[in-house]
Amino acid sequence: MARRRFFVQSVHRGHAQVTGPDAHHLTRVLRVEPGQKFEISDNQNVYLAEVETARKDLVSFAIIESLEIPSVSVHLHLLPALIKFERFEWLIEKATELGAERLTPLEAQRSEKGLYEAACKRLPRWRRVVREASEQSRRAHLLEIDSPIRLDEALTVDGYRFVLEEASAAPILAAMPATRVPGNDVSLLVGPEGGWTDAERTEIRDAGWTAVSLGTNILRAETAAIAGLSILSAAWNAVS
Repeated sequence: MARRRFFVQSVHRGHAQVTGPDAHHLTRVLRVEPGQKFEISDNQNVYLAEVETARKDLVSFAIIESLEIPSVSVHLHLLPALIKFERFEWLIEKATELGAERLTPLEAQRSEKGLYEAACKRLPRWRRVVREASEQSRRAHLLEIDSPIRLDEALTVDGYRFVLEEASAAPILAAMPATRVPGNDVSLLVGPEGGWTDAERTEIRDAGWTAVSLGTNILRAETAAIAGLSILSAAWNAVS
């Protein structure tokens, strides 16, 4: 059985600490005790470590050894339009589990009013969601969440760029490049409830994004984002 993995702020001289509410969670919920071995990540490297101290306000670790981090098959960047926050948090959690490296929330013309301004205040909460999902899925590095931006600011990213569209677009698998190399940069743009406006479609197309479809069924925005992300991940994992 795989060991639990936790994230720490830093590793210094062979030791690491977790304090505050995170320490309380480890000791009171997960029941960690001195002598137990876990994996820890400082968001750069992963280590096997042993619990030295386990108190309500402090859990300390002693590093035993560095662990190998598997190579990344694809660098996935998800750019979803803002939707209601309960569903957006679910999207963040699942994108983290699926291995996305970066998530950039967008304001689209059909995004619900007020979400853009409120989203900045949600960033600390969303980053806690990322940390919990990263530990659950045993990631080596945390997904990076950007501050929300406007659509026009998002269209200049590099690498392969796909935008989810309606069924009239090419099926996503048919649009995959014939030659895929491990480590490619791949971005996925996902619209809000109600989809893109005609003006946004023109702007996205003129910026060189490839429109792709997930089929004839109409999916919720968060479902479409996770389905598209899963397909892209699988397509590159197949060649890694």
